[in-house]
Amino acid sequence: MRLADTLRFARDAAAGYPVRTALSVLAMSIGVAAVVILTALGDGARRYVVGQFSSLGTNLVIVLPGRSGTGGFNPANAITSTPRDLTIDDAASLRRLPSVRRVAPLAVGTSEIAHGGKLREAMVAGSTAEFIPIRNFELAQGSPLPDEDWNRGSSVAIIGAKLRQEIFGTEPAVGQLVRVGDRRLRVIGVLKPLGQGLGMNTDELVIVPVSLAQAMFNSNTLFRILIEANSREAIPAARTQSLELLKQRHRGEEDVTVITQDAVLATFDKLLGALTLAVAGIAAISLAVAGILVMNVMLVAVTQRTGEIGLLKALGASADTIRLAFLAEAAMLSGIGALLGYLLGQLGAFALRQAFPVFPAYPPDWAVIAGLSTALATGLLFGVMPARQAARLEPVLALMKH
Repeated sequence: MRLADTLRFARDAAAGYPVRTALSVLAMSIGVAAVVILTALGDGARRYVVGQFSSLGTNLVIVLPGRSGTGGFNPANAITSTPRDLTIDDAASLRRLPSVRRVAPLAVGTSEIAHGGKLREAMVAGSTAEFIPIRNFELAQGSPLPDEDWNRGSSVAIIGAKLRQEIFGTEPAVGQLVRVGDRRLRVIGVLKPLGQGLGMNTDELVIVPVSLAQAMFNSNTLFRILIEANSREAIPAARTQSLELLKQRHRGEEDVTVITQDAVLATFDKLLGALTLAVAGIAAISLAVAGILVMNVMLVAVTQRTGEIGLLKALGASADTIRLAFLAEAAMLSGIGALLGYLLGQLGAFALRQAFPVFPAYPPDWAVIAGLSTALATGLLFGVMPARQAARLEPVLALMKH
């Protein structure tokens, strides 16, 4: 038999039992589609989280109050150490470090914003003129916070795009007076629409000078200190120098935590990458199940086509030819199932992207290639036993059974 004859034999055999063939193809396609969709979800989650952290700013170093220690509870520390809060002066001292480009202290709270009888709750971020460039925000209109003494805040505010729309409507916002908490503030700027990011909707944000925010919330502490290093290479130096300087200011106690954007990104990237591999592995189990189904179908086919195999052998077909014919049928079922599964998976990933536009649910190339390869490999692997069984049949006995 020529190769074309072998393929025709496999095609006719598959077409002769349409329900059986359809079930085998469906099982294989479900396995491949599961791999594509689940890895699209896993890799989409990884890309989304990495994108969210990247949008925080570039070359970012973040100082948090309190030490995130891993050494357990020490009774001596409980008596002797007195963790200090982060202050505006702490943040100002970091500006002198050679590896630091910008510093923005941050005090956060919620308050009510009111104007012209309209009132709603909003998140208030107290910071400085350097907050907007560090966070990669952009102004749609107006000007940034004034570059002034951090301990004396002007009565001004910058508001998010959604707040501007809800409170002022079609009126111009810049220059208007609003009441935030118990303070009357002049709007000097409006942020460009940015949307949700890491739990904070910047379109509903009010940015005020840091000392004004502390006075509003009756607190002298900072929520965070944001530092922008001079370059990507300077991030480790900025972290080390910041930690050392704050330790000196806090009488030798290391009572702050300094994290870098790169470290957080690397951790999430690794964690979500492992999650993607795990869900791909779980989905791949369904491919093994589909392969077993193909084997069962092929074993039944050997029984049903005993006479046909005997006739082929009586006409001079070799055992290798019979084996190849059955393997070709297994490969055909697996291949069609794999391609159909790939299309279904891509359709599912597309539906996810349409339902959740911010979620980049694209299946990674390695997952697609691995899914298709595994489908073909399992189909062929589980097709070997039926093919060998068919090849071992004796022509005379096979014809007698028929």
